[in-house]
Amino acid sequence: MTTLGKFSRLAAVASAVVTFSGAYIFFNGTRNPARASGGGTQYNSSEEFEHRLLYKPTGLRWDSNWDRCEKGTTKPKRRDDGRVDEESREIKPTAVRHLVFIRHGQYYEDAKNSDDKRLTELGRQQAETTGQRLKNLNWKYTKLVCSTLIRAVETADIIAKHLPEVPRESCDFLQEGAPAPPDPPSRHWRPDKTFFQDGPRIEAAFRKHIHRADADQVGDSVEIYVCHGNVIRYFVCRVLQFPPEGWLRMSIGHCGITWVTIRPNGRVSVKSMGDTGHLPPEQLSS
Repeated sequence: MTTLGKFSRLAAVASAVVTFSGAYIFFNGTRNPARASGGGTQYNSSEEFEHRLLYKPTGLRWDSNWDRCEKGTTKPKRRDDGRVDEESREIKPTAVRHLVFIRHGQYYEDAKNSDDKRLTELGRQQAETTGQRLKNLNWKYTKLVCSTLIRAVETADIIAKHLPEVPRESCDFLQEGAPAPPDPPSRHWRPDKTFFQDGPRIEAAFRKHIHRADADQVGDSVEIYVCHGNVIRYFVCRVLQFPPEGWLRMSIGHCGITWVTIRPNGRVSVKSMGDTGHLPPEQLSS
């Protein structure tokens, strides 16, 4: 073997030793903060250690009783003869609620009076397309609830033409507003007084409409809510138990569809957020 060959082999062996030693020190020595502290957490693998570096738990656990409906409803027992026992029985929800939130269509934002903030022609087209989309999904919708602001009412009216059998409701609590001071704050929009007034109302809307099914509900339900971007974003943060002040970090286009599912055990999933895939490109706006 030539001198050059021997040198190459020695260099390769030395490189391997250095690499192995460095890896051992990293995961077992002073570069591993858990071991360097003198007997801390022992990581089973490099992947676990890397995961600990990248992810730091907040310490906040999921609250399964977030809607205060976990215990169900207590009802008196009835005998076969129709008489009521003094003892009672507890019944818990068994149905799933599907909540379909739809932001209103494009409207005249520059109008001074709220009654003049009606849908533009594009907004009406967006509502028509959305109504057709909901019809094509062919779900058995149980009700359609809308905000009482004119742009939401007009959107709901157009959608309702495609779903004539679905009962209608309205709710003042669902009106647009500033639910909470956003974090990070907005440079150009700081309506402190509005937060103070709108926050409790929008939170009341959340508690009124967003919860697991009542214990006596038979069968799953699919409910449509036509309201506003700020309200929907706040609802999503609250129902997922994310910090509510993060609502402004999300965006929802006009007639975007947000689908929230609440199961009987209180578990929640968001199947879509501000989905505008049903709208053609020429109808997209925000």
